[in-house]
Amino acid sequence: MSLQQLEAGYAALRKRGLKLDLTRGKPSPQQLDLSNDLLSLPGAKDYLAENDVDIRNYGGLQGLSEARRLFSGLLDAPAEQIVVANNASLALMHDTLVFALIKGVCDGPEAWSRQGEISFLCPVPGYDRHFRICEDYGIRMVPVRLNDDGPDMDQVEALVDKDSSIKGIWCIPKYSNPTGAIYSDSVVERLVAMETAANDFRIFWDNAYVVHHLTEDRISIANILERSAAHGNPNRPLVFASTSKITLAGAGLSAVAASAANVKWLLERLTPRTIGPDKVNQLRHVRFLKNQQGIFELMEKHRQLLAPKFNAVLETFEAELANLPDVKWTTPKGGYFISLEVPQGCAKRVVTLAKDAGVVLTPAGATHPYGKDPEDRTIRIAPSFPVLAEVQEAAKAVAICVQLAAMERV
Repeated sequence: MSLQQLEAGYAALRKRGLKLDLTRGKPSPQQLDLSNDLLSLPGAKDYLAENDVDIRNYGGLQGLSEARRLFSGLLDAPAEQIVVANNASLALMHDTLVFALIKGVCDGPEAWSRQGEISFLCPVPGYDRHFRICEDYGIRMVPVRLNDDGPDMDQVEALVDKDSSIKGIWCIPKYSNPTGAIYSDSVVERLVAMETAANDFRIFWDNAYVVHHLTEDRISIANILERSAAHGNPNRPLVFASTSKITLAGAGLSAVAASAANVKWLLERLTPRTIGPDKVNQLRHVRFLKNQQGIFELMEKHRQLLAPKFNAVLETFEAELANLPDVKWTTPKGGYFISLEVPQGCAKRVVTLAKDAGVVLTPAGATHPYGKDPEDRTIRIAPSFPVLAEVQEAAKAVAICVQLAAMERV
């Protein structure tokens, strides 16, 4: 197709006056409807949890016992090594990192902030919210390549072996944001066993999509807490998850699982911050989800809503972009995103073209530290929120923009 033909097609696209949004991985209203029963739970007379704990009152810093058991299977950890908090696991990650900066970790020599420059390894493409936490607190971000089976461990091991300023690594180990990467057993083993120049190194294990399957294949990954303990590094991983994309995104539960020492350390840090989490919300989730099987059954309903949208994007890209040089995309088996790679130097142009045509995409560069993709190639596609017909329209519009940007580049 010639440049003139593509320009004509793009002009026709703009005239349609689309108003579509593929920016963030938000659950659709139809997905949220699946958990509407939460709004009437636990009920006016249902306010006693196990052991006659009155959920209306203060206390319970670690979370209700039954809520911790609810997360036990998801986090591969015993309930006593889990802390259940309020709706955002991002808040738990933020606070845990800030506590380490100000107070140091349970097995560290002193506060990270007193040890000079602090760095974190950031697998790319990655999650912009992780990067924002680091940027806000002046933590230097060191990009490492993210492969289909996890971060490039040759890079990771070489960096942490020599640089004591590197205190941690961000990881989304299952259906990674945005590529859908799934960490292999070998990568997990190397992460927990590797020698680090910093003896207070931490793995921030953001298992946000642990049950968020898009296929019938229920993929599992290695238990990082068990493997870390086996290698004599029990305090290295901090495992985070939430129900934000299981029940109600704005009113879910978050949790962190860790070693007994890490849990004790975290509860000590949380003591001056709060008198306890929202136990009413914890009990309503227990009443609604009941157990791990209840979670699995609910997530199957999510899958039935989400999978057709992802398939629509993938089918459109295959039909429209398969023969375009230097263009490729991921085919995730779970999670909330598709990662689209366009010819070098074209991502920002594609995003601008799409915006002018009424399709809003995540800013180019958001998948990299400091918002800077050195190759200007990666675009994160989030198909979850619009209805299926809109997703199909948006995917076709993005394909036209990619074709035009690539031709302009030539």
